This record gives sequence, structure tokens and C-alpha cells, in this order.
Amino acid sequence: MTRCLPHGRTRGLRWLAHAVLATAVAGCAAVKVPPLQPPLPDHWRHSTVGSGAAVPTDLHHWWHAFGDRQLDALVDQALAGNLDVAQALEHVRAARAMHKASEARFRPQLRATTIDAIDPDASASFFVAGFDASWELNLFGRGQATQRLARADVATADADLRAARLSLVGEVVRDWIDLRAAQQQLGVLRTIRDARRQEYALLQVRQRLKLAGLDEVERARAALDQAESALVEPGEAVDASAQQLAVLLGRPEPDTDWLQPHPLPSLGDWRAGAVPADLLRARPDILRAEAEVLRAAGEAGLAHANRFPSLALGGSLVWSTNLQTHRRTNDNALFSTGPIIDIPLFDWGMRAAQDHARRHELQASVLAYRQSVLQAVAATETALGGLQARTDDERRCADALAALTHADAVVARRVDLKLASPLDREESRIARGQAAQASIQARARRDLAFVALFKALGGAPPPATELAARPEHRD
Repeated sequence: MTRCLPHGRTRGLRWLAHAVLATAVAGCAAVKVPPLQPPLPDHWRHSTVGSGAAVPTDLHHWWHAFGDRQLDALVDQALAGNLDVAQALEHVRAARAMHKASEARFRPQLRATTIDAIDPDASASFFVAGFDASWELNLFGRGQATQRLARADVATADADLRAARLSLVGEVVRDWIDLRAAQQQLGVLRTIRDARRQEYALLQVRQRLKLAGLDEVERARAALDQAESALVEPGEAVDASAQQLAVLLGRPEPDTDWLQPHPLPSLGDWRAGAVPADLLRARPDILRAEAEVLRAAGEAGLAHANRFPSLALGGSLVWSTNLQTHRRTNDNALFSTGPIIDIPLFDWGMRAAQDHARRHELQASVLAYRQSVLQAVAATETALGGLQARTDDERRCADALAALTHADAVVARRVDLKLASPLDREESRIARGQAAQASIQARARRDLAFVALFKALGGAPPPATELAARPEHRD
């Protein structure tokens, strides 16, 4: 015979069922990651300097545009031996190890325990052993939020690794350019010094012949001293750059071959052929900001899930033995099982406040991401403008050097024909040397502006062996 519940009790159970269903539905509405909407420009305000016929420069291996095999080898050695990069790589591996275990919280857990329990009246002592088992159910978006936090840690570590590699490559290329530029300047300054010395000797002869005054001789002597003094700074720059390269490569001392003078790396025709989104997506600061959005979404998801009950299944099996009598009876084994429910009651308002606060933090992280993109666009625009200006300056200095080189050849022929004095020849050599020094500096500044551009674009080589294990930032 079927028994019917009273009408009032039926309404109460129906209301309770509806409330439980509504709670479950509300809890399953997990926090979504807002659209990032990066504020990228349609095109660069400054042109991408370079030859339109050139092959587009590889963003991740941009230093190959210099065509310097020794520099390419140095970058490879630095990426393999730099200690900062090695540290960042270990942090990535640590984050990925934790990511693999991020789902363990929602898997069955089994624990074995033993304790030595003493009877309160001190008349007996028991050895207790048993097993505890629990299984927390993945409800109300807790699992998704936990996964987001783990992926955010991996993404942050990846961004730090990319930042370390980007900084390393930029510093290696910068120090290499500084080293070669200082060596070239030393050669030019020695030529100027020799010309100043010859000029001083010629003026001394002219003074003895009463053809020049003491003031001219003294000015020539002062110019010679200044030319000698000018050799100190580039000499120090050579030593400092070589030593810094050794540090970047993880070596205690520089290679002796670096100290041998070589020409500056030659930056050939190049062009940046990618669209803004492709160029900026590899910047470490943007990757880190994106990871912070993912982290904020995970924290908001946990705060939302904490407003709802936490459900788990648990069980335990315990045996006990009297250590004094070493006897065990059949009724000393205890077994228990059942649900474990954690329901927020009096602190529900605080949990709701935390939920709202975390959602606002999530929106703030999205705004911070967009701000990072704006700063990246500004840095890239500035670098493009700087490279364009340095390229024009380098061209003007090269033209000036070519003109003075031609003039020096004319003066040399005039001296050979006895139409000009040897003093005119030395003055011409000095002018040409000063133009050569200015050209070297302009070329080095142009090359460094090229480095700054690709650092602004986030040009860093990703570790090929690590990319396969990189988790995607998708839900």
C-alpha cells in the first residue's frame, strides 16, 4: 500500500528540492574570463625602417640580420650557459610539475596512519593503525578555478623565462656592438693621435725656423695630450664589454679572441613584416599581464565556489591493539563512511563580499593588461622612430666621411706635387679621422636602436624543448 505525505510536508520537500537545484545551478555558473580586447593600432605611425625588398626579419632570431657568425655563436652559447636563464627555466619546470598535480585535490585520497594511544587512567596503552579515505567532489567550478590558478603559475614562469632570454640576447648583442665599436674607435683615435704627434713635430720645426709662434706649438702640444687622453675611454670600454660578455655566457673570463680588433657587425637590409598583434604578443610583460588575468579569474572562481557547500565522500578503517596484553578482539575494528558537507552559514555574507571583491580584481587585471599593451605600443613606436632617426644620422655621417676621404686624397696629391705643406696633410688626416669616429659612433647607435626595437617587440627565442609541454590558456 502506498502511503502519501501530508500536503504541507510535500510542499516543504518540493521547496527544499527547488532550493537545492537552484543552488547547484547558480554554483555551476562559473566565473568567465572577460574578453581582453587589446588596444592595438591598425598600423604603425612610424614606418618599419628597412628595405622593402629585403626578407622579413625573424622576430625570434632578429640578431641574424647582422650577418655575424661569431655573434650568432655567442648568442647560442649565452642561451645555453647563462645562469639567469637557467634559474628561470627551473622555475618553469617547477610550475609545470605543480600544474600536473593541480587536479589531485578532486581525486580519491587514501592515507595510512599509526598512533600510540594511552588510556586516560594510565592502565593500558594501545597501538592504533588504520586508513583514511576522502574524495572531494568537483562542484560549483572549484576544479576549473584551481586549474586556472595552476595555468597562471605556468604562464607567469614562462613569461619570466622569455623575459630572461629577451634581456640576455639584447645584452649580448649590445655588448658585442659596444666591444667592436670601441675597438674601431681605438684604431681611429690612434690615427688621430699619430697625426697630432706629427703636427706637433712639424710645428716645432717651423718654430725653429721662425715660421710659427710659440702659441701654435703649445696648442699643438695640448691637442696631442688630448688625443692621448681620448684613448683611455674606448680602451676601458673594450675591457668592460668583454668581461660583461663572459658573465652573460656563464664564464669566469673573456675569450682572448674577443679582444682582437674586428669590424662592426654589418646590419644589412631588413624589414619588419608582421602585423602589430603578431609583433607584440611575444612581449614578456604582456604575457605576464595575461597570466595575471588568468590568475584573477581563478581566484574569483574559488571565491564564487566558496559561497556554496563543499561536498566530499569520506571513510575510515581503524584497528587497535592493547600493547600490554597484545590481545586483539573482534570488536576493536571500527569502520565508518559517509558524506562530508561544509555549508557556509553565519559567514555567508563575508564569502559573498569576497566573491564581489574578486570579480572587481578580475576586471582590474583586464584593465592592467590593456595598459600593458598600450605601453608596449608606445615603446615600439618610440623605438621605430628612434631607429629611423639613427638610420638617417648614420647615412649623413657616412656621406660626410666619404667627402672628407675624397678631400684627404686630394690634399695628399697636392702635397706630393709640392702644392701643399705636410702640415696641411696632417690636418686633413685629423679631419678625416674625426669624421670616421663620428661615423663609427653613428653606426653603433643605429645598431643599438635596432636592438632596442626588437626588444620592444618582444623578440626572444622560445626554448624549443620546453614549448611542447606548455599548457594552453584556454578553459
